[in-house]
Amino acid sequence: MKVVLFDIDGTLLRTDGAGRRSMEHALFTVFGAHGDPAYRYDGKTDRQITREQMRWAGVSDDVIDARMHDVFSLYAERLAQELASGTEQAVLMEGIPPLLERLGAHEHVTLGLLTGNIEQGAKQKIHAVKLAWEQFLVNAFGSDHEHRPMLPAVAQQRAQALLGREIPGEQMVIIGDTPADIHCGRSLNVRAIGVATGRYSVSELLAHDPAAVFATLANTDAVVESILA
Repeated sequence: MKVVLFDIDGTLLRTDGAGRRSMEHALFTVFGAHGDPAYRYDGKTDRQITREQMRWAGVSDDVIDARMHDVFSLYAERLAQELASGTEQAVLMEGIPPLLERLGAHEHVTLGLLTGNIEQGAKQKIHAVKLAWEQFLVNAFGSDHEHRPMLPAVAQQRAQALLGREIPGEQMVIIGDTPADIHCGRSLNVRAIGVATGRYSVSELLAHDPAAVFATLANTDAVVESILA
């Protein structure tokens, strides 16, 4: 049995900055500040982004916590507009449809998502590229916990509840485009596979000692072999 968890942004798809623009709009509307313009979103959860950006702007944690829900409501509203605009449509990464089809047909594979996106944002992005949300049975979102290293345990618990059996970390695989994806499951011995379709190169990802790194996920046979190893 393998529980295979995909990151979304930079791994399954890209949105050409729609997520960042939507978050900056929400932060400015709620707090009157965008945050640090040099701040990198990749590998972060939406809760983490909100806190770190608003701390940078001088907002207290108490105020951030009190307004977090407002931020996410506005973010989801603006993201829906961005993705429907016609000019900022989300685009699937190369090789994703055949890879998901192959894995979904495997009797010993359960598909899921492990992403820094809040659940609503994840759904909006997945629907925008016309992937079937229902194929992702075990998911952990940025709305589940602020810190990404806590998300694999969330996914593990949900997998065990769904499948009715214990799922050790060794039976889980995380696929993502950042060092944060590679490192987040280490405490559970989760297998990590990097893909250089985001901002990090193959060599940069290899430096973090994943089980494997691919330039893209287009070689379905090779990727599936690595996942099932």
